[in-house]
Amino acid sequence: MSLLLLAAASMVVPSGERFTCTPVAVWDGDGPIWCREGPRIRLAGIAAREIDGSCRPGHPCPRASGREARDHLVALLGGARGTLRTGHVIVRGPVLSCRSNGSARGSRTGAFCRSGSTGDLSCAMVRGGYALSWSRYDGRLVCRSAPGSS
Repeated sequence: MSLLLLAAASMVVPSGERFTCTPVAVWDGDGPIWCREGPRIRLAGIAAREIDGSCRPGHPCPRASGREARDHLVALLGGARGTLRTGHVIVRGPVLSCRSNGSARGSRTGAFCRSGSTGDLSCAMVRGGYALSWSRYDGRLVCRSAPGSS
């Protein structure tokens, strides 16, 4: 399936539902992560800068730039394999195990996702300083400082 078909096939996974995601492309430090299976994930419980380096009013604003945050997420997902014309970075990472937090505006699913090598991606982004915890979207996010303990 081409990435263009993936974009057309995107869907919001209902809140509370568990699903798998094979990452194929990333926009910025909190998503969306495009999944081969269809969903576009916005990592739940965190905020990262926009790719242009800005922070939206009322959002937490981490020190790391939007590009630094995106590049860190890309590294967590197996590294860059190229770039799409849209600016999304192509990745080929481990299959993620995710739990939907419901709609994250438009066709994006807010979700907490884990990989076997990284653990919780939201926590990995917070631990690295690339994102800040955002209780507005899930006050239950608890990230521990020791790798793999989240």
